[in-house]
Amino acid sequence: MKTTATRAMLLLGAFYCVVGLVSGSLAGRAASHQALVAWRWAAWIISAMAFGAHIVYEQLRLRTSPRITALHVSCAAGLGAFGLAAAANIHGLRVSSGRPSLLMVSSLVIWPVMTAVAAFVVALVAAALFARVLGSSRLQHREM
Repeated sequence: MKTTATRAMLLLGAFYCVVGLVSGSLAGRAASHQALVAWRWAAWIISAMAFGAHIVYEQLRLRTSPRITALHVSCAAGLGAFGLAAAANIHGLRVSSGRPSLLMVSSLVIWPVMTAVAAFVVALVAAALFARVLGSSRLQHREM
């Protein structure tokens, strides 16, 4: 794997985690239910934009195949989910006096896997469509 692809994956994984933590904190302090929902929507929209930008970056800049694009993008999403699961475990340890629950510890595996699998499917479809549109536009430019 190229170092630029690895760097993008790590950067976006950290970005997803930070967006989740900040928006969760802001949603927790929201004065109304509408504000809470707005912060949650903001996190989804910001993350979706980063997800799309990562696909475009992989396809245009790095020229990876749709499958490799989906792998890189889903790994970034999985890393973000792992960061959120780790933060949830740390928070759980700080607020409780006992040992961490099996469910919280298993979230370190379950959240990233569930997120990465779903992200892979979505990214694969999006990257394949993007590559198809990009390929047809390049073909049209050659014909002109």
